[in-house]
Amino acid sequence: MIESLVEDPEVRIALERLRAHGDPEEALARVAWSVLAEPGDGVAGALIAEMGARDALDLAVGAGSRVRPGTRGRTLLEGQARWKPRADPRAVADAMSGAGDVDARLILPGDPMWPVTLDDLGVHAPTVLWVRGDPEILCAEPRVAIVGARAASAYGEMLAGDFAGELAAGGAVVVSGGAYGIDGAAHRAALGVEGRTVAFLAGGVDRAYPQGHQQLLRRIVETGAVVSEVPCGTAPTKWRFLSRNRLIAAVSHATVVVEAGWRSGSLNTAGHAAALGRPLGAVPGPVTSAASAGCHRLLREYDARCVTTPAEIRELWGGRTDAPEVAMRSDPDQVRLLDAITGRSALTVREICRRSGVAPEKVSAMLGVLELDGMVKRVEGGWQRAGGVGRRG
Repeated sequence: MIESLVEDPEVRIALERLRAHGDPEEALARVAWSVLAEPGDGVAGALIAEMGARDALDLAVGAGSRVRPGTRGRTLLEGQARWKPRADPRAVADAMSGAGDVDARLILPGDPMWPVTLDDLGVHAPTVLWVRGDPEILCAEPRVAIVGARAASAYGEMLAGDFAGELAAGGAVVVSGGAYGIDGAAHRAALGVEGRTVAFLAGGVDRAYPQGHQQLLRRIVETGAVVSEVPCGTAPTKWRFLSRNRLIAAVSHATVVVEAGWRSGSLNTAGHAAALGRPLGAVPGPVTSAASAGCHRLLREYDARCVTTPAEIRELWGGRTDAPEVAMRSDPDQVRLLDAITGRSALTVREICRRSGVAPEKVSAMLGVLELDGMVKRVEGGWQRAGGVGRRG
């Protein structure tokens, strides 16, 4: 499959238009995977992680006789049954030309503009990202997801706008899903203060969905980014919305649910954030309001933090305060973690856990917060104290 794509001059031209970094064959293989597999396909993700995108693609569309018997073999055969009907080189070429037509960029894992927080999804991480707008915003920090109900109340939209506007004015990147209600209010408020915002779509970036947000999404492309893991031409569907939610949670340093019903899709985003160890906030509403029942559920069942102001939202990801020393001393686990890290050599998360006695999940979450606060830095081989930060006695 890759051979026929590599030899196609139209495909080579389309790939150049997408300005993808790295090995062209690897890029083509990953584009092919975005066509073959549905978002979050863990079997495809595991295969790519083990073999690389190109070799995995050869196995995926190759003969079933190459698959060894056993449970793993059956899983792979089931995957092949899903992927082979889509194994059309023309579909891959069309995906790239469609992206080129709307001036989209192709971002691959390992690219300088790839948000590494997505890698926390493991085998469920996206194989590629299709981006319209400025892809560098995906790596700008901090990034905060503001999500909630489509059928939002005036109360919910007011708060979403107030929070997003002040956070964006302070330099945060506002992340949401481009939908009606809370999402739209958050995006518009960020744009209104000339801040940065990112919309993750469930369909291709060439499709404005919902239709009523065509102009809003166009404005986001001009100053921010519209992103999807599915190729151009792909229609948004219910399961793709649910899969899209994991990207919103993973790319963000914190997630805030402003308003949500008991079964709102926003709770799916919140669930992904909680599973990834990301800070999670929920805005309370009237106890009689069905539109806030989901937020109250998050506060009760998901250990979400109650947030009512932009300052409280900043606290979720460890935003700077007027007294960082006092804030650090108030959390003994953070003090133990900082005492375990030196400025001389890089330490892995496992070694930091051993030295500090803090659980791995909490260490990973706190390292992200401390990095944002300028107290630690990620280097080759692990983590170090940031320059100018001394040990706390």
